[in-house]
Amino acid sequence: QVQLVESGGGLAQAGGSLSLFCAASGGTFESYALGWFRQAPGKERAFVAGISRSGVQTYYTNSLKGRFTISRDNAKNTMILQMNSLEPQDTAVYYCAADRHGSYATTSPGNWYYWGQGTQVTVSS
Repeated sequence: QVQLVESGGGLAQAGGSLSLFCAASGGTFESYALGWFRQAPGKERAFVAGISRSGVQTYYTNSLKGRFTISRDNAKNTMILQMNSLEPQDTAVYYCAADRHGSYATTSPGNWYYWGQGTQVTVSS
């Protein structure tokens, strides 16, 4: 059973960058597909990006392609979300997710089994 802890959130200005980190423990890290989701106030949790167990394959929600980059380091049990050219509408709580059996490209939150506690990202205009 894996435990996930996000870090790296905070306040950024529009056009700036932030890196989010997801540290995992308690499981065989490379056995899990990983993903990032976000939830803005009053909205449903939404898929941001996913990465395969090997880290070779990635999948992004279309609107974020080119601005966000997902990666993982299986030796360090860590996943990273690099966010560039931030916009105020990127403001949300960002969650990392893991699943032992599912696909990294699964966009429905209900299909991911393990979740972190979330980290707040606020982008000011």
